[in-house]
Amino acid sequence: MFESNAGARVPAALPGRDRITLVAGLAAVLAIAWVWLLLGSDMGTGGSGHSMVGMSSRMVQPATWTPAYAATIFVMWWVMMIAMMLPSAVPTLLLFARINRKDRAAEAPLLPTALFGAGYLLAWGAFSVAATALQAGLDAARLLSPTMATSSRWLGVGILVAAGIWQLTPLKASCLRHCRTPLSFLMHNWRPGPAGAVLMGLGHGAYCIGCCWFLMSLLFFGGVMNLYWILGIATFVLLEKTVPQGHWLGRIAGVALIVWGAVLAVHP
Repeated sequence: MFESNAGARVPAALPGRDRITLVAGLAAVLAIAWVWLLLGSDMGTGGSGHSMVGMSSRMVQPATWTPAYAATIFVMWWVMMIAMMLPSAVPTLLLFARINRKDRAAEAPLLPTALFGAGYLLAWGAFSVAATALQAGLDAARLLSPTMATSSRWLGVGILVAAGIWQLTPLKASCLRHCRTPLSFLMHNWRPGPAGAVLMGLGHGAYCIGCCWFLMSLLFFGGVMNLYWILGIATFVLLEKTVPQGHWLGRIAGVALIVWGAVLAVHP
């Protein structure tokens, strides 16, 4: 155990084998998610072969929202959220593993951490359900182009301004603070056992959703399939949560988004 700057006591670093196993597992999940994004997958367009990334640059027929298509869109969103959000959760997962090590089971030392990670990803799965429903609604209202970007200037203005305002709200700041200080979150929300690990992961995921959900709405502005937007937002989220002045980066981005929306409203 060692004393942190805040006066809280956390275990020393993980043993090399455990740390390598955990990092390798996270890297494998991320690699699978990003490869899936890069290579694309059939989006339920009747076997037409339009890939997830390729659809961002091709005009395709409006989607028919069958249950199979909705399920495919949900998977797309969930894999995209895993690829974008898991990197920023790595510090919390590593810290959870260090704190939990003293209570670990000898035969499965990293199982609680895996369950915490599963809870975190389940939270983003719930977000993906909501995103899929929103996309279906926008599609039905004919507010999305075939490349899954908004076809309405005023909806685009609203997304930019709303995302910018959210970046400046106290609730956003509170959620970001929880994401930036994982030790505080773990100390105040610790639950024992496997079920406790899952619930803690869900709780941490809920804070991350509160922090980033409006940023994810920007995908409807730039294009849900636009790889550049996916990379850009993922990089911004990682910096906002991990660099020393990340909270100021978020505020600057909020002002920039509001200004962008205002300019778009005046000069389409």
